[in-house]
Amino acid sequence: MFSTGQLIFAALFVIVFIVIISLSYKKDKKLHKKNYKGVAWVLISFVTFIIILFLIKHFLKN
Repeated sequence: MFSTGQLIFAALFVIVFIVIISLSYKKDKKLHKKNYKGVAWVLISFVTFIIILFLIKHFLKN
């Protein structure tokens, strides 16, 4: 299906990509903590809203 060269390239690409993403994340970690301080509450609110919608759908269906 794939040649040996293509498999080697894919493996090296994945390794280098993961390393670059990790280094970028470490570099921006302090900035993310400062700018995205209240993001957890937005996620909790969104998940709660979706759960409420499913509950309403379930109770109105019966």
